[in-house]
Amino acid sequence: MLVLSRRDVEALLDLDALIDALADAHAELSRGDVSMPARIAAFAPDGLLGAMPAYLPSAGLGAKLVSLFPKNAPPVPTHQAAIVLFDGDTGVVTAVMDGTYITAMRTAAAAALATRLLAREDAKVLAILGTGVQGQSAQEMFPRARDFAEIRFAGRGEFEGAARGADVVHVATHSAEPVVMADWLADGVHVSSVGYNAPGSELDPAIVARADLICVESRDSSFAPPPGGASELAGLDPAAVVELGELVSGRPGRGGPTEITLYKSVGVAIQDLAAAALVLRAARERNIGLEIELEEMHA
Repeated sequence: MLVLSRRDVEALLDLDALIDALADAHAELSRGDVSMPARIAAFAPDGLLGAMPAYLPSAGLGAKLVSLFPKNAPPVPTHQAAIVLFDGDTGVVTAVMDGTYITAMRTAAAAALATRLLAREDAKVLAILGTGVQGQSAQEMFPRARDFAEIRFAGRGEFEGAARGADVVHVATHSAEPVVMADWLADGVHVSSVGYNAPGSELDPAIVARADLICVESRDSSFAPPPGGASELAGLDPAAVVELGELVSGRPGRGGPTEITLYKSVGVAIQDLAAAALVLRAARERNIGLEIELEEMHA
């Protein structure tokens, strides 16, 4: 079994390859080739521990354990995670790695993929609302998906000014109250939301109502009960949304330059597996990590 630290994972994860790896993973998911049960969680007084297992044909079998403690203050992250990979044929543990960095980067990479597929072709102004880890990750990933002439990075008190006139508005906060309002948004904007703030929402409900197209990672995950699901989509018909993998596979997306599109993320295990598989492959190629045995095999 290979053990990889946070430093190892940061050095090994190819961010330029990550968006394409997620595109392939989501196409597999939407084709029905994936086994991915709903997320479960154990709740502590100030947070939760979620379990996210999956089997992805292109990446294998694995699971992420992720804690979410919204009250944490720097330098302690609000999200902390570990990922365990297993051999898909034998069930043998092949790797354990830090999942905190992967969680941040795969979330931003999937949102960047959705932006590549749904934002107007002439979109040039990106507004990132939220200056935490997810906002910083978006700064890293979104320019890999689109060529932006201007990127606005805004904290509280600046959200409205950043959102007005932007072509893409990416919202990445822990707010249980709306931080972006529908009347700030111009026609033709693409909105991206990655905050998990149940039972509240970082989005004005009018944005959901106004959107001409809503994209999710998985209908099953987005409409699942807590600790899964997107509270913003409660009451909608799951058939009315489109999956990211369907767009990757050619389903029509934006219908015109004035339409408003919305990507609402809840985070899914296949994203972690796709990213972890990139890390493990690079680790084997570069001989990085600590090999240990959990159990000796006996004849």
